Amino acid sequence: MKISVIGCGGWGLAVSSLLESNGHDVSVWCFLEDEYNLLTETRGNEKLLPGIKLSENIGFTMDMSCAQGCGIVVVAVPSFAVYSTALKLKEHIAEDTVVVLLSKGFDKSNGYCLLSDSLRKALGEKGRIVALTGPSHAEEVSRGVPTAIVAASEDVEAAKEVQAAFMNGFFRVYTHTDIVGAELGGAMKNIMALAVGISDGAGYGDNTKAMLMTRGIAEMSRFGEYLGGQKETFGGLSGVGDLIVTCTSNHSRNRRAGLMIGAGEKPDEAVKKVGAVVEGYFATEAVHHLAQGSGIELPLSEAMYGLLFEGKTLGQTVTELFARAGKSEFWK
Repeated sequence: MKISVIGCGGWGLAVSSLLESNGHDVSVWCFLEDEYNLLTETRGNEKLLPGIKLSENIGFTMDMSCAQGCGIVVVAVPSFAVYSTALKLKEHIAEDTVVVLLSKGFDKSNGYCLLSDSLRKALGEKGRIVALTGPSHAEEVSRGVPTAIVAASEDVEAAKEVQAAFMNGFFRVYTHTDIVGAELGGAMKNIMALAVGISDGAGYGDNTKAMLMTRGIAEMSRFGEYLGGQKETFGGLSGVGDLIVTCTSNHSRNRRAGLMIGAGEKPDEAVKKVGAVVEGYFATEAVHHLAQGSGIELPLSEAMYGLLFEGKTLGQTVTELFARAGKSEFWK
């Protein structure tokens, strides 16, 4: 099958290599000329995927017409660029093209909507949208480390097409119809990874980490149900699975930023020092705005908003969290 990957970050490159190894005709669209030149000259990006050389069969281009005639088009750009990129992509795809969303987060420019909604707004009636999400660090996928993720879409057949195209001996894909829950899990777990990084950076212990992860998944499922997702989704790969890998791995940009903040770095400076998009920082702002007036309790997300955007200290944040009234663990 002819497949185009729109975006040449680490995840886009890892998926390109996977798809080419599965026998597909793969092209990769690059936004920046420097990225294009690096990839055509070296067949890799040592900063993003150390030691990985991409097949000569993968083509690199700065022309988005590479998407024309593709059965699958993969969108692998940062969350802030999904909408603007999709607007350019629209003229190059057909109504039945399967559009696979790898990006995780929210679209601030369109009212903090989920990225599948942003794609739909940009593409109109074109494209059958599938979110591919779950615990999947690009560095490990590029090396063939056993991985399992979820292809989520209301279009069951589109999800199955993605499953068939991506699966191989080390990369397993499950299908799901709850794209809202799957996407929200992939976006909100970045907030919790920031929180865990802050906890570790401040010298708190394993008890705190476990608390943040378990109460985090409870918060994610509560908010997910409010937005139309299914509670059960958050107990799967796109929920707790993605949460675990992002909270515990040094591959995680969100965790690395959190470690610096916990050690005393100002949040905006820590985000800059990571040198790549820290999606949890922006997801915190999005969830804060989406939750306004909802009546849904999101104590960890709101605590993170106060810490990241309102200048609250870590000590003040912890004190306020633990001063909350007692509750049953599984309150509604």
